[in-house]
Amino acid sequence: MSRTLLIEVGTEDLPARYVLPLADALRDGITQGLSSRGLAMGEVLRYATPRRLAVLVTAVPEQQPDQQIVRSGPALKAAVKDGQPTPAGLGFAKSCGVDFGALGERDGKLHFEKRAPGAATADLLQAIFTDTLKQMDQLVPKRMRWGSGEATFVRPVTWLAALFGTDVPPLQAFGLTADRITYGHRFHAPLAITLDSPESYAERLFKAKVIADPEARKTHIAAQINAEAQALGGHARVTEDLLDEVAALVEWPVAITGHFEARFLELPPEVIVATVETNQRYFTVFEDAGQTRLTSAFITVINIESRDVTQVVAGNERVVRPRLSDAAFFFDQDRAIALDVHAQGLARITFQQALGTVADKQARIATLAAALARDTGASDQRVADVQRAAALCKADLVTKMVFEFPELQGLMGGDYARRSGAPESVWRAIREHYLPTQQGTPIPSTAEGQMVALADKLDSLAGIFAIGQKPTASKDPYALRRAALGVLRICIEGQIDIHLEEVFRSAVRGLPVMETPTLIRDLAAFVLDRFTAWCNSDTTFAPLMELKQFNAQLMGFELPAGAVFDSHVNAALSHHFQNGTNLKQHFDRYHCLYKLSRTQPRWFLALVSSCKRVANILRDHPESGLQVEPQHFQQTSENALWAAVEALEHRLHDSTRHFEHRLNDLSGLADPVEAFFDAVTVNADDLDARNNRLALLRRVKRLCTELADFSKLSG
Repeated sequence: MSRTLLIEVGTEDLPARYVLPLADALRDGITQGLSSRGLAMGEVLRYATPRRLAVLVTAVPEQQPDQQIVRSGPALKAAVKDGQPTPAGLGFAKSCGVDFGALGERDGKLHFEKRAPGAATADLLQAIFTDTLKQMDQLVPKRMRWGSGEATFVRPVTWLAALFGTDVPPLQAFGLTADRITYGHRFHAPLAITLDSPESYAERLFKAKVIADPEARKTHIAAQINAEAQALGGHARVTEDLLDEVAALVEWPVAITGHFEARFLELPPEVIVATVETNQRYFTVFEDAGQTRLTSAFITVINIESRDVTQVVAGNERVVRPRLSDAAFFFDQDRAIALDVHAQGLARITFQQALGTVADKQARIATLAAALARDTGASDQRVADVQRAAALCKADLVTKMVFEFPELQGLMGGDYARRSGAPESVWRAIREHYLPTQQGTPIPSTAEGQMVALADKLDSLAGIFAIGQKPTASKDPYALRRAALGVLRICIEGQIDIHLEEVFRSAVRGLPVMETPTLIRDLAAFVLDRFTAWCNSDTTFAPLMELKQFNAQLMGFELPAGAVFDSHVNAALSHHFQNGTNLKQHFDRYHCLYKLSRTQPRWFLALVSSCKRVANILRDHPESGLQVEPQHFQQTSENALWAAVEALEHRLHDSTRHFEHRLNDLSGLADPVEAFFDAVTVNADDLDARNNRLALLRRVKRLCTELADFSKLSG
């Protein structure tokens, strides 16, 4: 027989950021505890509101399966002496709860085995719950103690409800004993609710004005917000983060609409959004779906069905007004000072003690960005615009607005530059130079912005690596992994040809620290690792999705949902990357390999197989310096392979030809190689024939590795 288990921890209002993590920890702890004790289970549901954390598990057996207890004891020679049990043997028997004579022997050791009946599930729940609470405690660095007890939690626990079927299991925690009593909404339904069964939990709470399922609550909130916005003829800005936070603040959400004075619309939209969303947790409303024209309306979600909504709206409007007034004051104060003057204040901000101030960093960015622009063929005017934008890119860090809203860095600098009359190429580069900030966000939209963004990220990478503070597995305080990914995305998506090692050398030359012997190599390897991580995780860049499917085909299986891109292709090309191939070419090679695998799959897989076979044979034969001597060929297949090699060598070495064309040429080598292996024995008894064939295979290997190390691909 099985039952449904429900455990609910009722609390004072929890901090929003802990609601879902704690609910997940409760669910995971209970299910792992059941599973580790051999208890199967059905559907698992977790519930979470600001005042409760709960888990419901269906189809939990009433009885733990019988347990086969097997123990191995000390060696016989240590357990028995002169036919009598030693203290070690007697101690083992005592620990097993049996006489020494009941023990057996296996593999030269004392052995104990018995079948014990499983415990009642209800009797196991206390230990499972206690362990779960300990795991939940690890999520909260600062916990509270209340009353006269010693129990701690993120907020005081006010009730504990639990049901196993229709029975209340013997659970205790926080000085409370579990009961079948729960509570609804604090104001709409404050009286106790007696639960008859776990299955009725969510329904009973809903009737008591509590939406216990956080996902259902989010959906309900989003629908209400969109309905309010549509009633205004606008479109609400609903971000996942804000929606999660608001859903963790309410149990019975009700969306209402308020307005602020139209004069505040003179502020940059980002300022209003930051003020309204970050400080107040309100949702802004735009005239258009593209969110370019902000309105004076906002939507807030309250936790009550108010009898006087007008008064509630007025209160929300009264709260947001001084916030926007402060923002307007900061904005006016900042605009009264030229951006160049703001930039002078960067000399008072330390970037990193060994690397100087932010002013020093900005100067390095300007020099490096201009060099990048020149190296990529930019006009003199574009180089000048890049240098101007880079020389001001960090200036807004000393403004009052960015001090108040750090997330507006770059955006405010761009806005101030635009309002001061800077050309779009300059102000947009300032605005966008932090991009991409995370996976899924775009790269800078202009060439100027891309140069400044690249220079900023390259300088950070080079500087922090140079002082020996590269990221560890658990710490990356300077966000260097994100910077490396930004370099990759800008170069690949922006079609920018740069040689990574060369630009890192340029970046290192501007640093106030000495270059270490392995610095450039370490930086290149770090970026290459990010390339692999990007391929593993990014689902927003279409070419990467094609490459993931390509790799699955190479491995000989269909790509399942959520599968990651294996590193085989990356390994096949890594030596080219480390030896100077630029980032764009590196990615182009991926595409060409993918295309050949799709258009000529037989030749491609045959080529992979042939190159691997050649590499495997030569692994046992070090380079000897011997040359191919065609006059010593004994088989037609040797002559045919030699002719194919000679014909290919010139075409493959011609770096002006596109990689795709050279790869197509190389695919024609597969058949001659296979014919060669079918017809001859490489390790022939005739030493001259053997050496000649090995020399020929070395020429074949050089052709293969000219484009990629196919031996590392699966085929």
